[in-house]
Order: sequence, then structure tokens, then C-alpha cells
Amino acid sequence: MRWRGGICGWRVCCALVACFAMSSAARAQDFQLKIIALNDLHGNLESPGQFRANMQSPRVPVGGVDYLAGYVAQLKSENPTNIVVSAGDLTGASPLVSGLFHDEGTIEAMNRVGLELNAVGNHEFDNGMQELRRKQRGGCSSVDRNTCEGARVGTPVPFEGAKYQYLAANVVDAATGKAIFPAYAIKAYKGVKVAFIGVTLKETPTIVITKNVAGLRFTDEADAINRVVRQLRARGVKIFVVLIHQGGMQTGKDAADINTCDGGLNGYPILGMVKRLDDGVSLVLSAHTHVAYVCELPNSVGRNVTVTSASAFGRMLTDVDMTIDPRSGTATHVTARNLLVDRTNKAIRPDATIAGIIAKYAELAAPIVNRVVGSITTEVKKAVTAAGENEIGDLIADAQLEATRGEHAVVAFTNESGVRTGLSFASGAPGVEAGRVTYGELVAAQPFGNDLVTMTMTGEQLRVMLEEQFKGCALGAQPGEGDPPTETRMLEPSAGFSYTWHQDAPVCRKVDAGSIRLNGAVVVPTAKYRVTVNSLLADGGAQFYVLRRGTERVVGEHDVEAMTAYFAKHSPVSPPKVGRIAVE
Repeated sequence: MRWRGGICGWRVCCALVACFAMSSAARAQDFQLKIIALNDLHGNLESPGQFRANMQSPRVPVGGVDYLAGYVAQLKSENPTNIVVSAGDLTGASPLVSGLFHDEGTIEAMNRVGLELNAVGNHEFDNGMQELRRKQRGGCSSVDRNTCEGARVGTPVPFEGAKYQYLAANVVDAATGKAIFPAYAIKAYKGVKVAFIGVTLKETPTIVITKNVAGLRFTDEADAINRVVRQLRARGVKIFVVLIHQGGMQTGKDAADINTCDGGLNGYPILGMVKRLDDGVSLVLSAHTHVAYVCELPNSVGRNVTVTSASAFGRMLTDVDMTIDPRSGTATHVTARNLLVDRTNKAIRPDATIAGIIAKYAELAAPIVNRVVGSITTEVKKAVTAAGENEIGDLIADAQLEATRGEHAVVAFTNESGVRTGLSFASGAPGVEAGRVTYGELVAAQPFGNDLVTMTMTGEQLRVMLEEQFKGCALGAQPGEGDPPTETRMLEPSAGFSYTWHQDAPVCRKVDAGSIRLNGAVVVPTAKYRVTVNSLLADGGAQFYVLRRGTERVVGEHDVEAMTAYFAKHSPVSPPKVGRIAVE
């Protein structure tokens, strides 16, 4: 800085020095809030396997809530001003070590991790509202005896319930209009209020069995968030963090990097939602798509907002540092990174108490989880072809068709989104030989416990169902029944059924009607066929609206029971040959 001659120059310079001094003092008062976030744990108490941070990094064993707790403790030690939050689906669609016991073990473990808030995800509704309230409040399940195992695993009896708060700003009781859980939680840090707003995806009723969300109304996510922001701003809150169970997906060449935003999440719902958000929102922690990303996306006034997702199954955490100016009560800067929960990291000490709880639950579950139900000749893969087909989905459909032959079923379909894993040839269970398939592996492949429903449909309805797989087509919906799907959701068909679809064809005209064949014969529009699907699809779930029109319905056994019987009869089972669906 150069001083100008004379008294006036000296005064100007002094004023500038004072200004800089005041600015430095203000910056010195700024502090950082560390926000530690996860999403889509799905009851994965144990490690889900290997993962890597990017294409240049080695694959390492990740996850397990004992190690996740160790990473949380390490991050907390870096900054005593912190909070641990989740963007939903902590429970539901869980491995048997958690799911067999109604996910009580996952809730007990996350209580000990120090989780404070969880935005309700769609899978938290898998067993209905009464069960979700029990998970919050505690107490034993009335469904079966696999509950309140605290005396055997080292936790309180009866089941303690979630010590963290469920949030749901956009879900209300349709009869009363009252929220099912609080819309937000306000936390104060060094005198500054920060509001955490929780929302779940509006489409939850389309992907959860109808009876389990009966009487609930799911409203627009962005509208709910903005409403809360306006309400709390009037109460002096200026910092807003959104926990939303909705998300996107990286689509570019660097999409495998957990800390990039390649492709900008274009075409996914979260992008449009952020564009509608009030400028008061400083951070969006998203979920649902099971993908990792760290993005800067424009809000309603064009300002970029940090938007993150931490993959799924406890593979990683999102570490956020938010700089707060206590003078103005605002957030001035946000930085975020996704961090693998690397089980080989010697600097991390896994939580021994949590590890002990998990080990006890695993011991209780082992006789069921590790029961051998059959065998395979080689790996049954989950990898999806360009046409939208995979081996494990075809195999599940084959098993469901066989299980419902007695109801005169001639074809079965399962939704690809409901198939979670393939079947590995290598054994993952102690004492189980390679090639042997356990009950636990079948549950992991389709963990939702849906019933099979066989119904009568016309050939034309089958064609409409196939069209409804594709983004934008709600051909089978009645007026006011539902919105068109925002993404493509493929159905996996049983053996003997085949068709061709055209990638560049218009919406609702992608399927070649003349190519739809069953056991070699063209499907006739006016003919009637007995069709089997799971209970989610039978209710029009996943936005397959035409399936609601199926008649002469018969509800059969659970989907996993069908797979178990199939393996008992046909082992060793070979992977089906894909090619039932073709794309041009």
C-alpha cells in the first residue's frame, strides 16, 4: 500500500487500515460447522464389499457401521462444532442381519454412531406408518418374535427406538392435514440458528406397496422446502440445509469419481428441484439413486448451491465444512467431499461396542442366512444389457412363473429396480462351498418380501405395460391417476416372452407390437393371458398404471419363497441366456 503525501492522504490510508483491520476481525470471528452426512444405508450393518474412489484408485473393502462410526469419530475430533445427518433409507431393503430383526439393530447402531437427524426415505415406509412410528418411539414388534433382542445383543429391552429425529416436511396425514413427523429441526451453534429441512420423494406412493402408504399425502418437494424457509426466515433463521431423499446421477466419462459432478445430473429430478429452491438454502444433501457426487447446481436466482450424495450401503460419508459468519448469522462458504469408509485405513479405530452388537445379530441370524438352498454353475450377473435385461432378473421371473403355474400363469415379470444383487459363485459364508447358494443371498437379490400376484390381462394391456417402461409414458393411467415416469424402468420377463423396442421412437410408441411373442406365437391384442408380477407392480407401483386393470387376481407366495423352491428343484442352476428383450 502506498501512502499519498499530505494530511488527507494520511487520513485516507488510516481509514483503509482500519477497514482492513475490521474485516480481519470479522473473519476471525467466523467459525466452521462440520456436517457429516450419509444416505441409503439400507441396514448394511456389515461391509457390503469393495469399492473405489475413482478409476485410478484400488478397490478396497468398505463400510460396516463399526468402521463408519470410527470415521465419524475421527471427523468429529477435527471440529467439536458438528452434526451427523442422513438423507433417508437408513432401513428397509436390508440384508437379513438387520432385516430379519425389523432393522432394530441398524437403529441401535446408528444411535451409537451419534446420528441426530434422518429425512424419511421411501423405504422407511416399506412396512407402513405404524411400524415407522414404532421405529421412532421404540417398543417391540407385534409381527413376530424376531424383536427386542437387546438381552442377547447388549442393548436395552424393550427396543429403544431411534434417538435421532425423523423429518418429513412434505408428508402429511390426508385426513387431518397434519405432518407425520416434524418438517425441520433447528440447531444453534455459537448462537447462530441452522435449520435442517427433511423431505422425501413425492413419487414414494408409486414405489411402495399401496397399503403401506394408505392415508398419506406426499406433496411437491421444492414447494415444501420453500414454505419452511419462508416460515423460519420470519423467525430469524438465515441458514438452511436440505436433507432430501431424491437425487441424480453422474453421466459423463468421469462419473466413477465420487467427488465429481460429471454430466451435471442432467435429466434427473434433483436438478429441477434445486433450480426452484429459495436462495436461503445453502446446502442440499441428496439420496435415493445410490450414486456418489459433489455438485454445484444453480438455484432459483442462478446462484450455485452445493449438492451432494454419498452412494449407498455405508460405503462412504460426505464431509461438509460450512463457514458461518456469527455477525450476520449466515453461511459464507461451503466445501464438501465424499470420503470412502475404508476398512484398511489403520488410522481409523472401529467402534468396538457397535462391532459387538453387529456380531451378536449376525450370530442370531446365521442359521437362516447361511442355510444352503441350492447351487449355481457360474455367477448369475446383475449387469444390464443395452436392451435393459439382466441374468438375475430373468432368473427371478422364471422362478415366479414356475411358482404360479397352478394359477395358469403363462408369463411373469419383475422390475429391474427391485433386483439388488446378482449371485456370486464364490462363497461369502463360513463353511459354505463355492457355487452353493444360501437363503441370505436370495434375500439380498430381492429383499422386499413382496407377494406374487397373478392376474388376467389382454394382449393390448401387455403392450401398454411394455410402453410404460419408458420415460414419459403413462399410457395405462386413467385421468388424474398419476404422472408420467421421469425415468425408464425396465421389466425382466420370464422365458418364452420376447419383444423388440426402438430407442429413437416417440414416447408411448417404442415397442414393436408385432414383435411381442409368447412361446413363439405373436401376442394377440384381444386375447387374454394370465400374468404374474410382484405385489408392488400389481398395485400400479413404479408407475405401471395398466397393471391396476388386471382382473381375476390371486395372491400367492412371497417372491423369495418362489426362488427357494426353484433352486430346490433345479440346482445346479445356470444363468438364463439374455436376449428376451432386443433394442434397435
